[in-house]
Amino acid sequence: MLACGQVLACWTLLALLAGVSADPARYDHFRLYRLLIETPAQVEMLQQLEKQSDSYAFMGHARQPNQNLTIMVAPHKIAEITELLQRYELQGSILLYNMQELIDREKATIKPKGTRPEEFGWQFYHHLDTINEWLRWQAGRHPELQLLELGASYENRSLYGVKLGTNPANSGVFVECGIHAREWISPASCTFVLNELLSSDRPDVRRLADRFNWIIFPVVNPDGYRYTFEGDRLWRKNTQPYGVCRGVDLNRNFASDWNGPGASNDPCRYDFAGGSAASEPETRALVDFLERHVAQWRIRTYFSVHSFSQLVMFPYGYKADRVPNYDDLVAIGQKGVDAIERAHGARYVSGAMIETIYPSSGDSVDWVYSALGVPVAYTFELRGPPDSTNMFVLPAEEIIPTAEELLAAFVAMLGEATRLGYYDGERQEL
Repeated sequence: MLACGQVLACWTLLALLAGVSADPARYDHFRLYRLLIETPAQVEMLQQLEKQSDSYAFMGHARQPNQNLTIMVAPHKIAEITELLQRYELQGSILLYNMQELIDREKATIKPKGTRPEEFGWQFYHHLDTINEWLRWQAGRHPELQLLELGASYENRSLYGVKLGTNPANSGVFVECGIHAREWISPASCTFVLNELLSSDRPDVRRLADRFNWIIFPVVNPDGYRYTFEGDRLWRKNTQPYGVCRGVDLNRNFASDWNGPGASNDPCRYDFAGGSAASEPETRALVDFLERHVAQWRIRTYFSVHSFSQLVMFPYGYKADRVPNYDDLVAIGQKGVDAIERAHGARYVSGAMIETIYPSSGDSVDWVYSALGVPVAYTFELRGPPDSTNMFVLPAEEIIPTAEELLAAFVAMLGEATRLGYYDGERQEL
């Protein structure tokens, strides 16, 4: 038994040993700024600011003039950022004055631990164990649904997913969700899509379920996702320590120009690429699984689901070269954004990643496209828009419309890819 001199110190030590955060991070009076970068001097100043201070959370990086950028600023830096904006004549606006208010409101929309799978729904957000239990429950109810369990995370959690479909002649669609821990709308939307594939009587959805085999992993970063509920709501990475800092951005850890543009070699940064390509157990589990099954299960489509910014993007993220089937991916992506707008009026933009959002290397979609030859590969950034005040803390009432938009995009994009011949053997080579 532990001998503790003080009750509080003992409780804190036990909490840490159990992997539970005794004192979750708070964001009281953290402000959200939206900036318009117009000059090289402004770019240089913001780059220095991001490099030198951990009191600013950058949603992207300052790269060039004529660029918008969102940053979150700690309260003790408000005077500093105000002076810098004035000195560098940097135009911008305050989108939000208190990030913690969003997080506090969201707590009322989280279903408690131990929620029964029969009570699973999409008016609330769910803990990791609830999602996994719901997957097991659904697999027990549907003979065409196979529960999949990959490797273990850094904290020894399994990566759970499902395979829906029994016809080996069907092409496979792989849906990767929750790779960034704080993007709760991703697992929520992906479980919604799975439920629709299992239960919807809509003819277009039934065609998707019948004509494709679906491999869906709602949370491929289980440690990070759990930590956003118990430690830091805005955590992005996994939780493996690297020196005094911890966590790797799993979507910068794949062998697609690893540690190149849009990734960092600093373990304290949000886009740290890791110790090497596929250094993280979660990345290795996905890589091993995909390498074993991409041919066997005829995986011809890969969807990686993120938030936010309302984008539908395809390779490449790390270079400006156009992929060989660029025109086809433009057409397929446009079908997706058109379908999304018809669903609820939300306007998304489609294009190559490097043209549409910012440079990124080591991401999953570039890797499956280049290394495995998966020709229809897209990254989704779901609601809200680029200047969103909610960012990753999307209100629960937006789960269902957001998920309905994602499903509408899947219907339209797979339909267009079918029309272009990607699943009938005519387009087997890029």
